Amino acid sequence: MKKKIYLDYAASTPLDPKVLKEMMPYLKKEFGNPSSLHSFGQKARAAIEQSREKVARFLNSKPLEVVFTSSATEANNLAIRGIAENAQIKGKPHIITSLIEHESVLAPIQELEQEGKIEATYISSDSEGFVKAEDVVKSLKANTVLVSIMYANSEIGTIQPIAEIGQGIKELKEKNPSLKAVFHTDAVQAAQFLDCNVQKLNADLLTLSSHKVYGPKGAGTLYIKEGVSLNSLILGGGQEQGFRSGTENVAAIVGMGRALEEIQNPRTHIANIRIRQLRDKLIKGALSRIPNSFLTGSKTKRLENNVHLRFQGVEGKDLLLALDEKGIAVSTGSACSEKTQEPSRVLLALGLKLEEAASAIRITLGKYTKAEEVERFLKTLAPLVEKLRRQDV
Repeated sequence: MKKKIYLDYAASTPLDPKVLKEMMPYLKKEFGNPSSLHSFGQKARAAIEQSREKVARFLNSKPLEVVFTSSATEANNLAIRGIAENAQIKGKPHIITSLIEHESVLAPIQELEQEGKIEATYISSDSEGFVKAEDVVKSLKANTVLVSIMYANSEIGTIQPIAEIGQGIKELKEKNPSLKAVFHTDAVQAAQFLDCNVQKLNADLLTLSSHKVYGPKGAGTLYIKEGVSLNSLILGGGQEQGFRSGTENVAAIVGMGRALEEIQNPRTHIANIRIRQLRDKLIKGALSRIPNSFLTGSKTKRLENNVHLRFQGVEGKDLLLALDEKGIAVSTGSACSEKTQEPSRVLLALGLKLEEAASAIRITLGKYTKAEEVERFLKTLAPLVEKLRRQDV
C-alpha cells in the first residue's frame, strides 16, 4: 500500500520533533501549577515566561503584550468582544471587517450585531480576494472601535496589505485624536511565511495559532499593544495579566514558543522557497493537464504553500473524497467550515457562482511535502477529475 500524502497543512501541521522534545518535561515531571508559589509551580511559571519572551521576539513586541489563549478562535473572540464590550464612546460601537474573514472573526461580530450591541461594516474584496486599504480607511467613523482584517486568507491564500491598512488607520488617528479605532489582524495562516513584526504592521492586536506552525494544538496567542484596553472573556483567577483566567496549558505554551522560534531559523526561509517552487509546479501541472481548471485568488500575492483550484463540472467534496480513497488528503476550504454543506461564502464573496464555488479544492503544502508527492498528486488528480465529469453527464 502506498504511503498516504498529506496536503492540508493550512488545516493543521504535524508536530515538529524539536517542539515535542521541548514540551516533554512539562507533560511528565514538571507538572506544577504555574500559579503555585512553591518550586514545582515556579518551574512551570518560568517556562511560560520564557515562551512569552520567544513569542515577543517573533512579534517584535514586549513580553507583557503577549497573552496566551487556548486557540486562535479564543484569541479572535477576545479581541472582538473584548474591544466592543470595553468601548468608551458615545453611541453604538462600530466595527469594520471584511466579507472573507475566518468564522472566528465573523461569528462574534455578527452575534454582537444581532444583539444590538454594535454596528458593523463588511468590506468587499475584488475577484482575487484583495481588500483595498483605502476602502477600509474610508469606512472609519467617529464611533469606530475596531478594524479586523485577516493577514492572509485561509482558503485562497491571498495576502492582504496589512501594513498599508495599519498605516492608514494610524495616520487618520493622528489627524483625529478623538478616533479610538483599534486595528486587529488574524495572522494565523501568515505566521509561517510572512513578517509578523507588529511595529511594521501597525497592529494593535494580532492573533497566532500554535498548530498552524508545527506546534501543538491547544495554544494560541493574542498580542495586545500596551495601552489597549479590552474586557476579558473568561473570569476567575486572573491569569494572563487578567485577560484570560484559567490554569495555563504549560506544555502547549512551551511548544508554541519553540515553534515560533523555529520560524526565525534561516532553515525555514530556505524551506519556504522550496515550498513555493513545489506550489508553482503543482499549479502549472494541474492547469496544463486538466481542461477547464482554474486557479482562485492571486497568482503572485498568495501564501507560498497555498493552491486553490476549481474544476468545471466537478463537485469539490466528491473530488476530496475520491482523493482520500487514493490516500491523498486535501480540503475544500477552512477546516472549521468544511463540515457544512453550503458553498464557501469566501468564494461567493469573490463573485463566483454557486456551481463554481462548489467545484473547488484547497491544496496546502508544508515543510515535509516532497516533490514526488506533488507529482503523484498530479498524476492522480487528472484521471479523477475526468472520471467525476463523466459520472456527472
